[in-house]
Amino acid sequence: MSDPSDLMHQLDVQLSHVWMVRTFLKHSDEAEEDDELALVHRRLYDFSLALGSHLSADDAEGYLRQANKKWRRLREANELFQEIQPEISNHTNFKMAAASLNKAVTEIGQLLGKLDN
Repeated sequence: MSDPSDLMHQLDVQLSHVWMVRTFLKHSDEAEEDDELALVHRRLYDFSLALGSHLSADDAEGYLRQANKKWRRLREANELFQEIQPEISNHTNFKMAAASLNKAVTEIGQLLGKLDN
């Protein structure tokens, strides 16, 4: 198993993908019109925000503690987006955002030991 600092940095790489999907969704016209989509991008933001200060302080234990604490919300946000994405838009941008988010959340879950590899 990786040491806590290495694991924190591996998780943060995946978090960069979550952040980009969150940014895309937040700035989409669809997010202004759909409460569920707005909930998704807010939950992605909350997960990222909870970890940011720990990364800045190089506090791997705090980062991992918060990641585990917030995991359920991240997973649920991903599940909701996977469910509603086809209804929101079938545009390639939304399809790719759904695929990207799903991959990043899966990787985060595996790194946290929440999912099998």
